Amino acid sequence: MGQTAPKAEKPNTVNGVAVDELFKTIDVVKKAPVVARFKFRAQNEWLDGGHNRTTIRNFYGTQQEHARSQPFVLDADEPPVLLGEDRAPNPVEYLLTALAACVTSSIVYHAAAKGIRIHSMESRLEGDIDLQGFLGIREDVPRGYKEIRMYFKIDADAPPEKLEEIVRLGPTYSPVYDTITRAVPVKVELDR
Repeated sequence: MGQTAPKAEKPNTVNGVAVDELFKTIDVVKKAPVVARFKFRAQNEWLDGGHNRTTIRNFYGTQQEHARSQPFVLDADEPPVLLGEDRAPNPVEYLLTALAACVTSSIVYHAAAKGIRIHSMESRLEGDIDLQGFLGIREDVPRGYKEIRMYFKIDADAPPEKLEEIVRLGPTYSPVYDTITRAVPVKVELDR
């Protein structure tokens, strides 16, 4: 596992997380739960074939709009074997990316709250999809992933049993993990 040089941390910062601020945020949310309601947005434009572009600009949270100085622009495409031109990851690869990033962040934040310093962490993910569902060949085959597996390597100031505990905290508190492992209503309609 490649270890990067640790960043100089500010006082009361663990794993790049300002722990005092984290606990202040928790206290604010406990006193005023409405502050915890966020709305994230994305706008997508089809370009050609499997190539499309998503732009992410602003979001709502802490009872106000938040404007980013620059939007994030994410292209998606398909590999040639799936009739694309491989100009970007495909959507199911982005799903793996979102899952990895969210579970990793959850591990880092919860480890920081417990005072566990992480020196390095890597994960690898793999998921199984059978195209018969997507292609409409078989109704009994899921269109999406049948299973996703995540594997973590962590170098931290903690014994193996503590590392097992913080790895379990990742999916326990990850919004992306929660979203994809329970039935979440998604409304799709023509925008007029």
